[in-house]
Amino acid sequence: MEPAVSLAVCALLFLLWVRVKGLEFVLIHQRWVFVCLFLLPLSLIFDIYYYVRAWVVFKLSSAPRLHEQRVRDIQKQVREWKEQGSKTFMCTGRPGWLTVSLRVGKYKKTHKNIMINLMDILEVDTKKQIVRVEPLVTMGQVTALLTSIGWTLPVLPELDDLTVGGLIMGTGIESSSHKYGLFQHICTAYELVLADGSFVRCTPMENSDLFYAVPWSCGTLGFLVAAEIRIIPAQKYIKLRFEPVRGLEAICDKFTYESQRPENHFVEGLLYSLEEAVIMTGVMTDEAEPSKLNSIGNYYKPWFFRHVENYLKTNREGLEYIPLRHYYHRHTRSIFWELQDIIPFGNNPIFRYLFGWMVPPKISLLKLTQGETLRKLYEQHHVVQDMLVPMKCLPQALHTFHNDIHVYPIWLCPFILPSQPGLVHPKGDEAELYVDIGAYGEPRVKHFEARSCMRQLEKFVRSVHGFQMLYADCYMDREEFWEMFDGSLYHRLRKQLGCQDAFPEVYDKICKAARH
Repeated sequence: MEPAVSLAVCALLFLLWVRVKGLEFVLIHQRWVFVCLFLLPLSLIFDIYYYVRAWVVFKLSSAPRLHEQRVRDIQKQVREWKEQGSKTFMCTGRPGWLTVSLRVGKYKKTHKNIMINLMDILEVDTKKQIVRVEPLVTMGQVTALLTSIGWTLPVLPELDDLTVGGLIMGTGIESSSHKYGLFQHICTAYELVLADGSFVRCTPMENSDLFYAVPWSCGTLGFLVAAEIRIIPAQKYIKLRFEPVRGLEAICDKFTYESQRPENHFVEGLLYSLEEAVIMTGVMTDEAEPSKLNSIGNYYKPWFFRHVENYLKTNREGLEYIPLRHYYHRHTRSIFWELQDIIPFGNNPIFRYLFGWMVPPKISLLKLTQGETLRKLYEQHHVVQDMLVPMKCLPQALHTFHNDIHVYPIWLCPFILPSQPGLVHPKGDEAELYVDIGAYGEPRVKHFEARSCMRQLEKFVRSVHGFQMLYADCYMDREEFWEMFDGSLYHRLRKQLGCQDAFPEVYDKICKAARH
């Protein structure tokens, strides 16, 4: 009898607490119970399955033979859609919750779903220094394979679950992008199935217009079925320097200076307030000082952004040697710093040692289980944005972020933007140094209202000839969107390739104004 009474009392106290705090508060801040009990174990099972599957497929070399058959199946589905009268737009049949983007694609329910089961690494050619992959290959798969044979991608975006297709059709960036550009700039060829079911291969020399139009097009020019990507020799460690910097002007000067130094293989900044940051620079090396070796990716280690913050709190510079794959996925365990809002005690040493080996929960599972109420609450009380602005505008941009949303930490990642055709390019005819400003978390600005605050931020980005990453919520109207992005080549190819009746325009696919 006593246990039943105790449970009843606990339930009553919980309901009273919900009533006092409000249901919204509980849904947002106490989600850790469900995540810890269910999503972490389930995420671990997913990871084990896909790791074993990728290893077996590559070892048996079955992927290339199956690839051609799977591409023919996609072509067959597209031709059947045409024969049935092309009544609706087409899209990939991959469920919306499986994508890393927090946006829920409602168009999946109304468009013709083309099933694309392409998730294998097809070939690694070390002589040509190329890896050929299918679009659903993840960055986790790529690093696991390439680093094991002494190679890596020049630009390897951070999170394990990011796919090659998403990084091409959207975009991708890493702290090596100041040398190599965005993810699209290390790609040498794309293979697509077009709106009429035909197959085409495009490179900078062959079908070059299509090659330059595909990045950022979000699958509205055709179905990506394979990509060829440059690889470079890998070394065992990243020799990483940490330097705390105070004062906005000093932060911007130091970050710009390090981003322009060719000897830096990696450059990254974490901004903890408008006046405090840690700037990190790294180089690859095969040698490490044992006393300074830090395997930051081990499950029991502190979250990387908290580890970096210690250099700021103690006001000291530092030097560490981090294993290459640990460095590439340094923000994965904490999903940058998003996990602290889901599991507030996740960086506690006890939790890390007992349960850290199951972290992080898969973003796709978080989306699948969040429900409509929580999704709307996150939309109004949470920001996940990456804005790309010219490096010369960094001080002004950081002031704007501070005033409009006030989210910290802020991620700073430099990249070189070549002058090439397509949706995204510099204003002039020469390559220009840009910076990705990543804001992820709960806004601290008073009276935050998602639509008005984000439209204000988008207006600033357009004014400096910047760009908004399209995985995030976008509030621009159509005219504003095409003011930000150069649609001349894109629109010409959509008409030329018969895409207007086959795929929605990229604006209609991703912008909130078009979906409400």
